[in-house]
Amino acid sequence: MKEKKIIMDARGMDRALLRIAHEIIERNQGVCDIALIGIKRRGVPIAKKLAEHIAAIEGISVPVGTLDITSYRDDLSEQPAALSAGATDISFNIKGKTIVMVDDVVHTGRTARAAMDAIIDHGRPSRIQFAALIDRGHRELPIRPDYVGKNLPTSHDELVAVCILEIDGSEGVALMEKD
Repeated sequence: MKEKKIIMDARGMDRALLRIAHEIIERNQGVCDIALIGIKRRGVPIAKKLAEHIAAIEGISVPVGTLDITSYRDDLSEQPAALSAGATDISFNIKGKTIVMVDDVVHTGRTARAAMDAIIDHGRPSRIQFAALIDRGHRELPIRPDYVGKNLPTSHDELVAVCILEIDGSEGVALMEKD
């Protein structure tokens, strides 16, 4: 893969997450019954950044959980060796809460579907909402994020690479193409 275009730098990512934080607060008329759940891997640090923005705006800390959806994927038979289950950490009761599941990129919708199944196995939230830094299109399931940092139409030959400081050592979003 080679880099085709830089979509966002670190400042652009932060601005998009700040906007999403404001949208979450507005749509839910505050954050008293809100919890964020980051989908492993890059959704987790994004959820934590959203929580920091929400705390700065509202003065209220919202709980943040970590969700590993490996065992909920519908393609395990196709790639069993490539996947290994990690830890899910949801240390709060989700019953009656509005859960905002957070991921870096929404593409086919299959990860979001698996995440909803996993969340429901942990309890019955009043609502599940979905925040994604990038929406690249190409849905295979009727799933749409409630909050999007940037809509980025792509071709099937392109990939969106999200770099997160805690994981990759740098931050930004790039559009990649096959060599």
